[in-house]
Formats: sequence, C-alpha cells, structure tokens
Amino acid sequence: MNPFIASDSPFDINFLTLGTSIVVFILFLLLAMKFVWPHLLKGLDDRDQKLRDDLDAADEAREQAKAALAEYEQELSSARTEAGNMIAKARSDAKTAAEELRTNNVRELAELKIAAANEIESAKKAAISELHAEASTLAVAIASRVLGREINATDQQTLVDESLAELTRISK
Repeated sequence: MNPFIASDSPFDINFLTLGTSIVVFILFLLLAMKFVWPHLLKGLDDRDQKLRDDLDAADEAREQAKAALAEYEQELSSARTEAGNMIAKARSDAKTAAEELRTNNVRELAELKIAAANEIESAKKAAISELHAEASTLAVAIASRVLGREINATDQQTLVDESLAELTRISK
C-alpha cells in the first residue's frame, strides 16, 4: 500500500496525510494566534469601546436635550407670565389713562361751562349797563326837552341812579 495513493475504502486511514494535516493546522493556529488573533481582538475591543462611547455620548446628548427642553419650557413659561403681566399692566395703564382723560375732560367741560356762564353774565351786565347808559342819555334828552332847560351833572346822576334802581327792580 502506497501512502500517497488513496485506498479504495473510505475507512482506510492514511497516517502521513493525517499527520501532515494536523501539523499544518497547528502551525496555522499558532501563526494565527501570534499575528492575526491580536489584531482581531484589538479590532473587536476597539469596536466595543466605540459602541460604549457612542452609547455614553447618546446618553449625555439625551440628558442635555432634556435639560435644554426643561430650560426652554421654563423660559417659555416665564415669557408667557411676563407677557401676561405686561398685557395686564398695559390694560391697567390704558384704563387709568382713559379715566384720567375722562376726568380731565369733565373738569375742562365744567371750567368751560363756568367760563361761558361768567362771560354770559359779564355780557349781560355790560348790556344792562349799556342799556342803562343809553336809557339815561335818552331820559336826560327827553327831560331836557320837556323841561326846556339844561340838566346839570348832579341832576343827571340822580336820574341815572333812579333809573338803574327801577330797571334793576323790574328785571328781578
């Protein structure tokens, strides 16, 4: 039997081939353990570390996002409160200004009414005074003609005073 020739039976063992295969396998295993296996383990460790770092970064980013969201919600709530306060203050200021304007208008209207009443009273007194003066002048002229003589200043003043007193009594 030749060791390099295959036998006819599948159960025949060729020890030379078996030994060579075992030696080659062990050499390959030793070479792989020496040169390839450390690189594979290093690559797997690096990948594992990268995954852990990515997970840690994702957790940190999630926590930062939560903090930013909480801060945003707090600022939004604060802004809403501040806006509400500003609106309420603006309404209050507008109401106060409107009330003040209304009060000023009422006061000015009352002052205008008083001024108008004073002007009317003054005009009335001036008109009465003018009417009295005109009436006294007419009375003096008529009296002069009737009496046929000139009336002196004392007579004229007496007539004016009497006429004024009578007109005042009549107008009341």
